[in-house]
Amino acid sequence: MDSSKEVSLEIFPYIRVFKDGNFERLAGFEIMPPGLDPKTGVESKDIIILPDAGVSARIYRPSSASTTTKLPLVLYFHGGAFIISSIADPKYHSSLNALVAECNIVLVSVDYRRVPEHPLPAAYDDSWAALQWITSEEARGEPWLRDHADFDRLFLAGDSGGANMSHHLAMRLRDDVLGKRVKLSGIGMVQPYFWGEKPIGAEVADPGRKAWVDSWWRFVCVSDKGCDDPLINPFAVGAAGVEGLACKNVLVIVSEKDILRDRGRVYYEKLVESGGPAAVEFMEIEGVDHVFHIFDPSCEEAKRLFKRVASFVNSDGDDRKEGDRNVKGA
Repeated sequence: MDSSKEVSLEIFPYIRVFKDGNFERLAGFEIMPPGLDPKTGVESKDIIILPDAGVSARIYRPSSASTTTKLPLVLYFHGGAFIISSIADPKYHSSLNALVAECNIVLVSVDYRRVPEHPLPAAYDDSWAALQWITSEEARGEPWLRDHADFDRLFLAGDSGGANMSHHLAMRLRDDVLGKRVKLSGIGMVQPYFWGEKPIGAEVADPGRKAWVDSWWRFVCVSDKGCDDPLINPFAVGAAGVEGLACKNVLVIVSEKDILRDRGRVYYEKLVESGGPAAVEFMEIEGVDHVFHIFDPSCEEAKRLFKRVASFVNSDGDDRKEGDRNVKGA
């Protein structure tokens, strides 16, 4: 047997690592070019936003967008456990076309660097640099953003690991000078990827799945704190929590069958307790699992998810009521 093909580690369903140090991704490696999507009427293009790091982004806009009406601007971070997927992943591309069409927004999807080529915190650093870029004069001069984006209605959004990074960006913004001039209108967190060493909720009754998810994080983050590293568990000892999260409003969406569901609910509850954002909203979608809307953006549950995000980004955050803190189901 060719020793170079002997497997030393497999992190299903993401990556297989060989004994010679090479690896192959098991998913999320397909490529879909940007362009006009005739089904949704959304068009997209790729640009380089961080030349030094080689980080690009895919900008989406409705093809019907007018220069006379500026649209909410969403900085988006895809999921994939920090290992797989990209802005060109066909599944993400289709899902974001549908999201942009429903929300009537301008969206910038960031192609941050991934593990294992670029160990953490590279993905977090790229995402922070992308936030700095989107608030820069250079971004304001980008033709699509200049003509169609309302920079005063800036949102962060992401699913899974991307939602995790959105949280950390808002916490970093709290303490950074950038936070003095940049005010986030909100964060849309879809099935956020938070975790911890001690099982909670559904994790208690499913130790096999708990160990499976444990292995994902331990592969991407070499830490003596394991799954209580502050990057994955914002409520672990020594973590910053959510106090002072630098945004006006937060929407947390979880899925009933997702093993990460209870972590998302805890995050929502901690936000409410903190009294920080003006409004914190919660949605649980029944009968579906993690990132179901990426795999099937045309299903009825995905359409409900997109409509909820559309309502969130197009509402006047200053008019939200205290009641918006209450749990809101599908």
